[in-house]
Amino acid sequence: MDPFKDYSDSLTSPIRSAQVVTPDDTSDLPVLPRALYVGTAGDLHVTMAEGQEATFAAVPAGTLLPVRAARIWATGTAAGSILAMW
Repeated sequence: MDPFKDYSDSLTSPIRSAQVVTPDDTSDLPVLPRALYVGTAGDLHVTMAEGQEATFAAVPAGTLLPVRAARIWATGTAAGSILAMW
């Protein structure tokens, strides 16, 4: 039973789906996420939804980043156990 099935999702709604991310220098994520979870500490190099590149330095393990990243780069990313969530 889903008591919230008749409600629409918004950016403030709970996250409903997640997928493991393998950083890749040539491919965008298959789904544009609402947030990223970083399970292993390190730098995270991304391309944002509107095309800008950014590196989040020294992201601690267990961090939930509320960013809409189109790509997670292998080059420049030392963080691990990354989940894309939407």
